[in-house]
Amino acid sequence: MPILILSLVALAAVVVWIIAVYNGLIKLKNRVDEAWSDIDVQLKRRYDLIPNLVNTVKGYASHERELFEKVTEARANAMKAEAPAEKEKAENMLSDTLKSLFAVAENYPDLKANQNFLELQRELSDTENKIQASRRFYNGNVRDFNTKIQIFPNNIIAGMLKFTQRDFFEAEEGEKENVKVEF
Repeated sequence: MPILILSLVALAAVVVWIIAVYNGLIKLKNRVDEAWSDIDVQLKRRYDLIPNLVNTVKGYASHERELFEKVTEARANAMKAEAPAEKEKAENMLSDTLKSLFAVAENYPDLKANQNFLELQRELSDTENKIQASRRFYNGNVRDFNTKIQIFPNNIIAGMLKFTQRDFFEAEEGEKENVKVEF
C-alpha cells in the first residue's frame, strides 16, 4: 500500500510538473506573438505615413518619379511579407528607400521648410523609434522563449509538444555600419 501511495504521489508530481512546463511555454509563446503584433502595429503606422510623405515630396520634386516608384514598391513588398526573416528583409529595403527620399528632400529648401513635410518627417522618426523598441521587446521575448524550450528537462516536453525556436529580428549588415554625418 505505501508503494502505491508513493507511486501515485510521484506520478501526480510529474503530471503537475508537465502542466507547469506546458503553461510556461504557452505563456512565453503568447508573449512572443504579442511582441510580433506590436511590431506589426508600428509598421502599419509607418505604412500609413509613407504615402502622405511621398505626396508631399512629389509636389516639390515631381521629376523624381523613379524614386517614388521604388518607395511605393518597397512599401508594398513590406506590407506583403509575413515571416520574420521575410519581413525583416522587406523592412530594411523600405528603410533604404526612405533614406533616399529624405536625401532628395535635402535638395529642396522650400520642401525642408514645409510644415506638413516637417510634421510627417517627425512622425516617421517617432514611428521608427517605436519600431526599434518593439523589435527589442520582441527579441527579449524570443530569447526567453528559446531559452525555456532549450533547457533541460523542459526541452523534452517542448520537443514532444512541437514547440520550435523563434527567430530574432536582426539588423541588416548595412545598418550595423557607422553613420556618416556631415554638416
